[in-house]
Amino acid sequence: MNAHLKTFESRLSANAREIEGVLDALLSQQVLNDEIARPENLRSAMHYAVLNGGKRLRPFLVVETATMLGGNRDTALRIGAALECVHCYSLVHDDLPAMDDDDLRRGKPTVHIAYDEATAILAGDSLLTYAFDIIASTPDLDESRKVALILALSRASGLGGMAGGQALDLAAEKHAPDEQGIIMLQAMKTGALIRFACEAGAIVAGRPAEDRATLRRFGERIGLAFQLADDILDLTADSATMGKATGKDAGRGKGTLVGLHGMAWAEATLSAHVKEAEALLAPYGERATALVEAARFIAERKS
Repeated sequence: MNAHLKTFESRLSANAREIEGVLDALLSQQVLNDEIARPENLRSAMHYAVLNGGKRLRPFLVVETATMLGGNRDTALRIGAALECVHCYSLVHDDLPAMDDDDLRRGKPTVHIAYDEATAILAGDSLLTYAFDIIASTPDLDESRKVALILALSRASGLGGMAGGQALDLAAEKHAPDEQGIIMLQAMKTGALIRFACEAGAIVAGRPAEDRATLRRFGERIGLAFQLADDILDLTADSATMGKATGKDAGRGKGTLVGLHGMAWAEATLSAHVKEAEALLAPYGERATALVEAARFIAERKS
């Protein structure tokens, strides 16, 4: 591993600790105004789902994009925490027997194994709705930016984004999609939240539409890179390294771009996505260093 990547991983880990501190504080709060009670078993399951490790790449992208554009770091951390609630909800539900049926997540029992299926469903529901509570109650963020963030996250996580992508992924087990179908599925299921993370930083910083569009395109590029790298790892890494079962897509007959075109094509295309992402950030100069390194990390990660 080169020195730049080691420095980046240290920065990513430091950001992850900050995000986890924010999430722990939010999930440890007592009953808030307009709430009646917080059932302890459900709160415990939410806490388990969110604070069980992970690189926290998506909130890192929110924070670093906002920082690059002059946004408030504390505000960005809070929006990153909201995004991580949505991401973790999706993992809890994806792991359920009715969907991907996984017993292991980040090297630990999945929520429905550690608790039970009903609690896992409710924990996911609660994390999703709590994300919008976090955004709406963020101090020092004007109403227009709150609305923009809520709208963008709703669309990235719902019918036309992540949840819709999961539906397409389940359907792919019975009817394998063509290449364009695979690209659309992956852009929705995996790419939509990554795209949101980058655009959200621009919204937090109060930047104009041009910056939002540029960071959105950057997010699209690294989202494609992330999924391609994930598909490569699914074929080359072991379960212990990944912290989850590997080789499941091939076992279920799901089509991937790696399966269609082969490993050499996948590695070349992955490199091209990263170069395109870097080019989009060229106008921001050295301020974009952390985001450029994030794009490279996505391509070079081993888990």
